[in-house]
Amino acid sequence: MDGLTTGKPPLQAAAVSTILDDAVREFGPRPALDFMGRTTRYDELGRLANRAAAGLQGIGVTKGVKVGLCLPNCPYFVIMYFAILKAGGTVVNFNPLYTEREIEAQARGTGVSVIVTLDLAMIQTKIGALAARGVFNHVVVCAMANALPVLKGAAMLAFKRKELASIPSGAPYVPFRELISGASVPVPAAIDPHQDIAVLQFTGGTTGTPKAAMLTHANITINLAQILEVFPQVDRGAERMLGVLPFFHVFAMTCVMNFGLSIGAEILLIPRLDLKPLMQTIYNRRPTIVEGVPTLFTAICNAVETEKSPDLSFIKFCASGGAPLSPEVLARFENVAHSQVLEGYGLSECSPVVCFNRTGAIRRGSVGTALPGTSIEIRDPANPEMLLAQGSHGEICVRGPQVMLGYYENPEETAAVTIHGALRTGDVGYLDEDGYLFIVDRIKDLIICGGYNVYPRVIEEAAYLHPAVQEAMAIGVPDQYRGQAPKLFVTLRTGAVATGEEILEFLTGHLNKIEIPKSVEIRETLPKTMVGKLSKKDLIAEENRRMG
Repeated sequence: MDGLTTGKPPLQAAAVSTILDDAVREFGPRPALDFMGRTTRYDELGRLANRAAAGLQGIGVTKGVKVGLCLPNCPYFVIMYFAILKAGGTVVNFNPLYTEREIEAQARGTGVSVIVTLDLAMIQTKIGALAARGVFNHVVVCAMANALPVLKGAAMLAFKRKELASIPSGAPYVPFRELISGASVPVPAAIDPHQDIAVLQFTGGTTGTPKAAMLTHANITINLAQILEVFPQVDRGAERMLGVLPFFHVFAMTCVMNFGLSIGAEILLIPRLDLKPLMQTIYNRRPTIVEGVPTLFTAICNAVETEKSPDLSFIKFCASGGAPLSPEVLARFENVAHSQVLEGYGLSECSPVVCFNRTGAIRRGSVGTALPGTSIEIRDPANPEMLLAQGSHGEICVRGPQVMLGYYENPEETAAVTIHGALRTGDVGYLDEDGYLFIVDRIKDLIICGGYNVYPRVIEEAAYLHPAVQEAMAIGVPDQYRGQAPKLFVTLRTGAVATGEEILEFLTGHLNKIEIPKSVEIRETLPKTMVGKLSKKDLIAEENRRMG
């Protein structure tokens, strides 16, 4: 097979706004969003998006204008995402937990002139400071209290005023209620799905520094169509989908928000991963589809394993992505939920999904086979011109209609991740005889011990076999003799007791001598990203600071 696997022909492209338009026509009176107990119907969502789009056009948003979304999961995110696209603009996703400096750098780097945010002080303080310095021409401010059920909104205004920012009147501020007060429909924007950029999605890419991946309307809508073709059969208009992954992350944007709307699901919006409200939502609203990163499945396991008779039988389908799902966590979750977890693989540059395990054809340890219209090549990382044979470990390279146009105004970085038109992912893996992809590790995470390649993921998966280990991350640390040596960091399960020495002794029976960690450090917590993925980058930075 020479390292290549090919799916079916590409699917038809469309403007991203048609996802919502089609859903409104098919599912109009059905519930689309549930936010803290307040329901928004599909027809209502469509009307609000149209009004907001017309309002955006009124303040100058036209074809190609960059509009930032700096919001947690809430109805405003969905409304404004589609409003921007209907107006002809380009969505630029911002993490609302980013610092003022990080937001400014990304806004200036992409030319964002309009930003949408909440009146929460934790966000508005940063946005307000940037607006005062002229970074934004317009700041659309959405009222948090108005998104909540009436009593909860009143309680917030009465008892939690300190959490709300005082918004100045007049330019550059535009209250959401004012934005939607004018025309009921926007002027239609002429969209070329294959050339027009729908979303600028920030990513560390394969080189670590944040860059904005240019995702076209075709990239996003075709990737959604690819997912729909391989995902298990759903009951259109009747599913409930857990929406805890942040929509500003590409995984949740495509696989939860856009996917959920396209099947007429009710999306249960949760603004952040907080275990108590998460489990309350799961038990009270009984989602039928759960998509998440491994940390989410671990958190659910931790919560239900302490209960006498947990019942998660209402969950029909689960999908995991964003980070490797350890066999131990997979087994724990399937044991308590009695539902299979389908693991996939993707990255921001691919809108994001590349591979997915199909129901009835799951190969454990694999992230599945290529989506329709997608090709995977395994190339020699040291000599990317060379395609490797089936079964050989090498860099995963991707071709397909979901692959980005490139990095925004960064041709050098774009060229660095491209080889004869294929995207170099920076991940090491191999294809088996049936085209199933197995991820070995990130190239940049590789630890070179005395000239030998050591993959942190191998060490981490061995650590998860220990009954006391909750989470595990391995990184390379300086070693006078070998140059680098692995060091393992773990957290323990609730109530479990173990020492670093005991875990190290356990690992000697599961790893070769080169892979044995130099030491094992037990921590209360390990650093995570906003999405909930374990953050190796932050752990390495912490360790470097500690070592001076």
